[in-house]
Amino acid sequence: MRIFVRVVERGSMSAAARDLCIGQPTVSERIEKLEAYLGTRLLRRNTRNMSLTHSGNLFYERSKTAIQAAEYALSVNEENQCLRGKIRISAPFSAGEALLLPAILRLQEKHPELQIDLVFNDRIIDPVTEGVDISLRLGEVADGYFVARPLGTVHRVLLASPALLAKNGLPQSPDELINFSFATVSGIFPNNQIPFITPDDQLLNTPVNIKFRSTHWRSVYTFLLAGRAIGVLQDLVCRSEIEEGLLIPLLGGFQIPPFSAHLLLPPVEIMSYETRMCASLLENYLREALSKG
Repeated sequence: MRIFVRVVERGSMSAAARDLCIGQPTVSERIEKLEAYLGTRLLRRNTRNMSLTHSGNLFYERSKTAIQAAEYALSVNEENQCLRGKIRISAPFSAGEALLLPAILRLQEKHPELQIDLVFNDRIIDPVTEGVDISLRLGEVADGYFVARPLGTVHRVLLASPALLAKNGLPQSPDELINFSFATVSGIFPNNQIPFITPDDQLLNTPVNIKFRSTHWRSVYTFLLAGRAIGVLQDLVCRSEIEEGLLIPLLGGFQIPPFSAHLLLPPVEIMSYETRMCASLLENYLREALSKG
C-alpha cells in the first residue's frame, strides 16, 4: 500500500522507487502482485504516462487512510521515538536556503536517522497532488486539499550598493527609481512596477526600468553587490550585508508589502506520523526565526 500510494503521488514508478530506495523492477512487481491480490486493475500504464482506474482511485484514498491509522497506532511512544524514513519537502529558493535549511539542520540533529529530500521550486506546490510531504510557501495561499499553517511574514527591502549610489545619487522618492537600472527575480514585478505602502498607508505602484531578470535570487544579489542595479531582496538573505554596509536600504519611508509564510501539509486524516512530527518541529523553528526578523 505504501508503494502504491507513493507511485500515485510521484506520477511514475521510477520516481517512487528513488523515493523508497528500492529498484524500479521491485516497485512494478509489487504493484502487479497487489492488483492480482485485489483482482482488479489499479493503474492504466503505457510508455508515456500512467493514470488511475476507478478502482485505483478508491484504493488510493482508502490506502492513505489505512496507512495513517496504522502509523497512529504504532506511535504509542512518540515523545522518545526517533524519526526514520524519508520526508520530501519543497520550498522557494530564497526562503528555502536562508530560512528552511537552518531548521532542517536542527531537525536532523534531533533525528539523525531521518532522510530529507529537499526540492527548491518557486511554484506553489500542493503537498497532496505533487508528491511532497511538507511545502514551505510564501505569498497568498489559495484553497486546496491541504492544511496551511501560518508562520509569520518575510519582509522585502529595496537595496543598492554604496558604489552605485555614489555614481548615480540617492533616490529621494519612488518616481526617481525609473532613472536606475533594476534587477529582479523572474515572475516578480511582471508589469515592471513595484508596489509600495506609502507613509500614509496607501498603495503606490511605481514603474521601474528592469534591465536584468534571473530565475534565482542569488544572481540578483550578485548584480546588486556589483553596483550594476538596484533591486529588491528578502531580508532573510541580506541582513548581514546591510549591517556591514555592503547594501544600503532605499526609501525608508516606503515599505514593500511583505510575504506571508505558510507550511502546507496534507489533511490530518492522510498525514503520516513522520510528516506530523517533522511539521511540528519545523513550524516551531521557523516561527522562532521569523519572529527575530
